[in-house]
Amino acid sequence: MNRFLNRTEAGKVLATELVAKGYDDPVILALPRGGVPVGIEVARALGAPMDLVMVRKIGVPWQPELAAAAVVNGDDPKIVINEEIAAHAGLSHEEIERLAQIQLKEIQRRREVYLKDRAAVPVEGRTVIVVDDGIATGATMRASLKAVRQQRPGKLVLAVPVAAPDTLASMRAEVDEVICLMQPEPLFGIGAHYADFGQTTDDEVIRLMDEASHLAQLAADKPD
Repeated sequence: MNRFLNRTEAGKVLATELVAKGYDDPVILALPRGGVPVGIEVARALGAPMDLVMVRKIGVPWQPELAAAAVVNGDDPKIVINEEIAAHAGLSHEEIERLAQIQLKEIQRRREVYLKDRAAVPVEGRTVIVVDDGIATGATMRASLKAVRQQRPGKLVLAVPVAAPDTLASMRAEVDEVICLMQPEPLFGIGAHYADFGQTTDDEVIRLMDEASHLAQLAADKPD
């Protein structure tokens, strides 16, 4: 396979790999928006709760898709800087901090929209599987992993359908295990490996997170 039909198919294939691992007490953390349709398939297959890692790219001002850094929310927001890109763009750490504050406001807005008033799923001591639809430069994923590691999971697993090999290699030290279905060389773009890579909408994220909450409640109510 060199291309997935869509994020749902990618999630199902990824879930098959993860089910075979037999992880103890797993919880899925998806990066919105594109990671949520992938993550829900994993959550369904593993019977695991799913939550979100709220991360925002800090783009170069005149080229927003080029990530100079990324920020993850939490009690202690984590900023991860791509030093090479930041230096090339002439962005100081102070300027990145200023841009991060803007993104943190958007993160708070999105969390309220996506999760309403639901509490965060506890992850300390559990097998935490961080899921996205793919990794290119890795700025947002690297920030996510650092933030999740601070929450002291028992085991931290990175699981994605497709990633750039060099970027993935640079992240292996951040996690206990990596599951990746495709590592094309060179990687011209994540979307090239999906027949349908349309943008995941806020409404879809809300619907899938409502389903995830319902599945978690069913699991909690099930007799031992």
